[in-house]
Amino acid sequence: MDRLPPIFAKYKPHIDQQLKSMVAGKKLPLYDMIGYHLGWLDAQGRQKKTNTGKYLRATLCLLGCESTGSDFRRALPLAGAMEYVHNFSLVHDDIQDNDRLRRHRPTVWALWGKPQAINTGSAMQIIAGLALHQLDASAQKQMDAAGILDCACLGMLEGQYLDISFEDRQDIGLDEYLDMIAKKTSALIQAALTMGACMNVDKKDLGPFCQLGTNLGQAFQIKDDILGIWGNDQKTGKPHGSDILKKKKSFPIVYLMGKLAGKKKDDFHRIYGLDAISSEHMKKIISWLDEADAQAYAQKKADHYYQKTLSAIAALPVKGAMKEHFKQISEFLVKREF
Repeated sequence: MDRLPPIFAKYKPHIDQQLKSMVAGKKLPLYDMIGYHLGWLDAQGRQKKTNTGKYLRATLCLLGCESTGSDFRRALPLAGAMEYVHNFSLVHDDIQDNDRLRRHRPTVWALWGKPQAINTGSAMQIIAGLALHQLDASAQKQMDAAGILDCACLGMLEGQYLDISFEDRQDIGLDEYLDMIAKKTSALIQAALTMGACMNVDKKDLGPFCQLGTNLGQAFQIKDDILGIWGNDQKTGKPHGSDILKKKKSFPIVYLMGKLAGKKKDDFHRIYGLDAISSEHMKKIISWLDEADAQAYAQKKADHYYQKTLSAIAALPVKGAMKEHFKQISEFLVKREF
């Protein structure tokens, strides 16, 4: 699938406006760096329409609100907070991974240096927290939303810690990997849904939304791992085999590590221990992945979580038409090409 479900187009202009309003009137070049990363400015601070990303988390937040009985606009501050938190993590991830490109453009640190990029990401996290004060809701609802967001941020950072710790390990199992992405990726996706839904649903009744968010996040990340190796670079914005070139221990790689033995296993760890992986080394690893049928296994696992999302959607306390939007998003995330 190479097209977003229709619900994304419905919400996108409202999300764009919300994100810009959160830094409106700010004059420091710091805010130009934020606008550059978010895709509405060029490197000189001039207005320029570029790829702003899918707005997956913001869309889920607004859908969580609308599907449970409120006008989605009520949750726009929450949706904005989710996008700022997600993007602060991307700015910092690019630094930690030494990535110079994101969405076909130089990353913030590649243009302005790592110290200013760290500052930019940190500012985005603070902006996200301030957005919650704009919420048209009771003090209790604001506290509930803030608690959900803070817990998700902490979970995301715990997952990032684990991901970085995997770089120096040769004994990672798939269960450990799935636990890591449940924190690093699924935590924010779950938070997006539950923050939106908590506008209308009591905190104690958010369980089905939590289940949906967790399984959706797992399916999303595993599919991302597939695209990070076998994806079309024109659609993903990343070079072919980019995750291997970055020595990422993604789901297919962890699966392969459990299958290799003898000389191949030694060769793999030698290659991943190099300062830089050459294109020839990348091709060798991809050939091993293909021999192990790693892509099919990873897709099977993503499909497993997709089936769990369908079960979670069936249990949601929302009307059938709204459930269809959740189904379309779930299907897109496991079949997408970007």
